Amino acid sequence: MPHCTYMAPRIHAIEAAEGNTSLHSTFFFSDEPCSHARPGQFVMVWIPGVDEIPMSLSHVAERQAVTVEAKGEATRALHEMHEGDKIGIRGPYGQGFTLQGSSHLFVAGGTGAAPLLPLIRQSSHATVLLGAQTADRLLFPDEIAESADLYVATDDGSRGHHGYVTDLLDEIGQHDAVYTCGPEPMMKKVLDWSQEQGVEMQASLERYMKCGIGLCDACAIDGYHVCRDGPVFTGEVLATLDDFGRRKRAPSGRRVEI
Repeated sequence: MPHCTYMAPRIHAIEAAEGNTSLHSTFFFSDEPCSHARPGQFVMVWIPGVDEIPMSLSHVAERQAVTVEAKGEATRALHEMHEGDKIGIRGPYGQGFTLQGSSHLFVAGGTGAAPLLPLIRQSSHATVLLGAQTADRLLFPDEIAESADLYVATDDGSRGHHGYVTDLLDEIGQHDAVYTCGPEPMMKKVLDWSQEQGVEMQASLERYMKCGIGLCDACAIDGYHVCRDGPVFTGEVLATLDDFGRRKRAPSGRRVEI
């Protein structure tokens, strides 16, 4: 796939800012290119005077949105913004999800529910395993339950299964394909399980990104660029990556353990 070309950010006003959990908020805007994005694609969000960061789209319709966890300087700055404040949008970029078959399993951990939400809405038969540290950090449980069979797991047992969301994998029936996003050790368990079951799998990876178009090499993983070749990869590709579930690159470019 050829390199993407750089485009200047398109400036938009935040149309609504909605709190989701104790850590997450969703920011809505209207951007014509993003209205045609595939579930799983991402945008580069420019917070003026602060930074530009990659964010997967959590809503793809007449209005689009990113769902943001406040955990760094840029995301905390975005959480302090309000309706009418301006942000910049580049993209959408990367490879999105592809629905296969008619029965779909989704495994989401923490903020990983955000890029899966548009795909869940497209599925005619969805089962969702949704995990978080505590009940007040579960992302979109009510919205997901409207269109899917929902199973919940929390690390502290405050809602649903007491333990990891991957503990629920053997409790659900057979599906045509599995889709996952969340902490990488969790996704590695989903990959191993899907291979044991002989089920097709797709996962959305998160890596440090600077450019978003495959030039800076910051998001490289075993010869692939997450921004260009991903962020969605098939299980077939992931099974060949030594770093998947084990190592990532720090902002300095040094490989570190996950």
